[in-house]
Formats: sequence, structure tokens, C-alpha cells
Amino acid sequence: MIKIRLFCAAGMSTSLLVNKMNDAAKTKGIEVDIEAFPESQMDKNLDGVNVALLGPQVGYTLGKAKKICETLGIPVDVIPMVDYGMMNGQKVLDFALKLIEKK
Repeated sequence: MIKIRLFCAAGMSTSLLVNKMNDAAKTKGIEVDIEAFPESQMDKNLDGVNVALLGPQVGYTLGKAKKICETLGIPVDVIPMVDYGMMNGQKVLDFALKLIEKK
């Protein structure tokens, strides 16, 4: 099971993307646990996480997120704006999987 966490401003707009990512994972036959949270709750929601993704609207917090995630060995990056805006669950899932592979 791959555990992915998305962090955005309030955790609400990203919930639609979570659903689309879950659909893409089912199509690929990948077991995932994907949830979205406000960026301010990142440090409380990283137990057992394989990768953390930031919504573009909180991309400015990447430095802080890296400090938190890197000490735990969790890759973190900002979701590409186009994929987030289009709610492209397939591309965001692929982005997350590539970050895990690089680890």
C-alpha cells in the first residue's frame, strides 16, 4: 500500500483531486491510501507516508515542508500547476510515484 498525503490551503479543493487519484490507482491496479489535509497540519499527518505533495497555492511553503519531510525520509514536492488545475488524477499519481522511485 502506497500512502500519499496532499497538503493545500484548507484541504478542501484537493479532495476532488484525491478522488481522481484513487480512480487512477484503481485503473492501474495500485493499492493506495490518499488523503488531503491543510498544509498547517503537515507535521501531524506524516506517519508511514511514502510521499507528500503540496498544492500549488501553498508551494511557497516547500522549504519548510522539506525540513519536516526530509528528516523523516519522505519525498515532498509541489504538484504541477497545470495538473492540479485540470484535476488530472492520473498525472498527479504518476508524479507522486516518480518521487517515491527517486527516493
